[in-house]
This record gives sequence, C-alpha cells and structure tokens, in this order.
Amino acid sequence: MHLNGHSKTIFFYIAKEILLAFCICFLFFFFVFFVNQILLMAREIISKRVPLFQVALLIIYSLPIIIAMASPFACLTGTLITIGRFNSDNEILIFLSSGLSYRSVFFPALAVGLLISLFSFFSNDILLPAGTVQFSRLYRRILFSSPALELESNSVKLFREKDTVIVTGHVMDKSIRDILIMDRTKDGERRIIIAEEAGLEDLGEGNISINLKEPFVQSGKENEKNDYDYASAGFLRYIVSQNDIADAVHFIGPREMSSVDVRREIKKKEAAYREKLETEYDKLIAEALALETELRKGNTVTASFTASWQYSLESVRKITRDRSHLLYSLEYYKKFAIPFGALSFVLVAVSIGLLANKGGQTVGFVIGICISALYWGLLLIGQDLGTRLNFSPFWSMWFPNALAITAGAILLGIKVYSR
Repeated sequence: MHLNGHSKTIFFYIAKEILLAFCICFLFFFFVFFVNQILLMAREIISKRVPLFQVALLIIYSLPIIIAMASPFACLTGTLITIGRFNSDNEILIFLSSGLSYRSVFFPALAVGLLISLFSFFSNDILLPAGTVQFSRLYRRILFSSPALELESNSVKLFREKDTVIVTGHVMDKSIRDILIMDRTKDGERRIIIAEEAGLEDLGEGNISINLKEPFVQSGKENEKNDYDYASAGFLRYIVSQNDIADAVHFIGPREMSSVDVRREIKKKEAAYREKLETEYDKLIAEALALETELRKGNTVTASFTASWQYSLESVRKITRDRSHLLYSLEYYKKFAIPFGALSFVLVAVSIGLLANKGGQTVGFVIGICISALYWGLLLIGQDLGTRLNFSPFWSMWFPNALAITAGAILLGIKVYSR
C-alpha cells in the first residue's frame, strides 16, 4: 500500500498507540504467567535453602517461555483497547471523514501484530533453547551442592538408563522416612529394597549415598516367579550418581527445543516408523509366497502355518507411529501457532474494536481477557484431542487461530457493509 505524508502520519500514530497499549498489557500477562510458572518453581527451590542469587538466575533463564506466551495475548488486548478508544472518541469517524478507509486502521495493526509475532517466535525458538541449556547447567551445579534437592517428600524418581525407581516418603533435610528402591542387579535380576528410615550423604565426586537402616532386600528372576532370594541387614549403603538424578529430573523435551531440532526429531521418528513397517511387510510377503508355494504343490497348509500368517498380518495392522511422534508434532505446530496467534488476534481485535461504540479501553480490556481465556481453553482442548484421539496435530494447534481469523473477517465484513 502506497502511503502519502498524511497516511504515513496516521499509520505511525495508530501503530504507536497500539504498541503503547501492548506494553501495558504485556506487563499484566507477563505477571500472570510469571506467577503461574516461575514463582511456584522458585518457592520449591528456596525451600531447599538454595542461594537467592542462583534462584534469580534460574528465573531469568526461564523468562523466554513467559515472554513468548504473554506477547500474543498482550497484542490482542492492546489492539482491542486502542481501536476501542479510537472508536469511542470518534477518531475512527474522523479518519473516515478525511477520505481514509478501514484499511488505514487495519494495516498499522497488522504491521504491529507481525512485529509482535516475530518477537514472540524469536523468544520461543531462539532464546528458550539457549535459556534451557543455561538452566540445566545451573541446575546441575545447585544439585551437586544440595544433594537432597530432588529427593523430595512422597516423590517417585525414575532413572531409565539405570533401570531404577526410587520412591520416597517424608523427607526432612537429609533424612528420609519410608523408602522403596526397585532396580536391576548386574546378573539381570529384579531387586526390591525397603527401609523405614534412610539418610542422605554427599560422597563428593558427583555421588550421593542413601544410607538405609535395617533394610529388607528381595531379588528374583523375572521369568521364574518361585525362584527368589531375600535378606535383611542392619545397614545398607546405596550409591546414586548425581548425574543420573539430574538427567532423570531435568529432561529436555520438545517444548525446550527449537523448531529446527523438533522437526529433525520428527523426521527421525518417521524414518524409524517406515523402517519398522517395511520390515513387517517383508515378513508378510515372504510368508505369503511360502503359502502360495505350498498350495501350488498341493500340500495341506498346517494350522501352525496359518496361525503364523495371521499373526504377521495382525502385526502389520497394529503398527502405529510412536506416541512421542505425535507429541513432537503437536509441539512443533504449537511453536508457530501461539506466536503467530498475534496476527490472527489483530483481525478479530480490530473488528470488535470498531463495533464497540462505548466503553473504549475498559470494554476492550475485558473482551481481551475473555478471548484470551477462550483461546487458551481451545488450545488445551486441541492438545488433548491430538494426544488422546490422534486428531490432526496441525489443526489441533491452529484451529483457535483459524477460528479467530474467521470470526474477525465476518465481524469486519458486517462493519464495512453496514456503514
């Protein structure tokens, strides 16, 4: 759109007012998400007597996700407040009387929405992975200085690489009441260790000793239920590496990755799925050819051969993509849907702001909060549908944006054609 001097003044005036309202609304949403996601985490760490400076660093490293989440909703509410105020103060009427069209209002808002979307995406896709790396490094240092940090009361810790599960009762400082340890011995036997009381001891060099008092130990082979051993003792030292605890607790999932990394993981999972499917198809075809050969020879097909064929056929039918593939796909589309939700919000915000003749800023703020809550609810529903019902990951995440664009286009059409 070509802008003359008069149009440029209007463009930058509207953009400046929307950005000012965005900054104010951003502080509100930032505080809401900050309290919801950060302070709860900080309170748990502070209760373990972690130095305040390190807690502050953890909060700083966690800020990118807060910024990415707050920006689109602040864009929605800020645009509603600004356009609503323009409309209630008759500034929109003045623009139209000067020979300008609704596009003169829509394009500045669209430009601001695009700028905020890019800012939100940058925070979520660049700053968040970088912050996660620093968060993990600092968390490890804190864990090494405070071994009781993650062995909390009534918690379950799973160490996949060691095939170990530790279930704790009440934890006070470095003392544990009621502890259950399930692991696998070097001989491949499953082992269960139970004790009513245990203590934590930092052995240095990244190791923690769980000192169990009067433990009971049972071990046995998985395939032989009646073959087992049991023993009791007055004291047992069980050593766990702090690296194992840190890896088990702070796992980096798709949300903490960049979109490029998530996409790379999705391709790996798709390749593994295709390889598994091709392997099963090859087995099925080989058995089908063997079956055809036997029939051509006039031989009778045995029941075991038929059962093997049916089992292979059923195996092919049951092959599905790894559940993690679905979760990664949902997170991948979510990384784009939420930041660029600011663009979809612009259309609906401008349309509602033009229709709101009274109330101005107050009405815009209230409507913005309601739409934000509705959008967030639809996003959670979409994620649930995608996870449980295998609904399309793309539409699970982008449906709220599509709904906002559709509603905004309809409302804008009503306003323009009723003029």
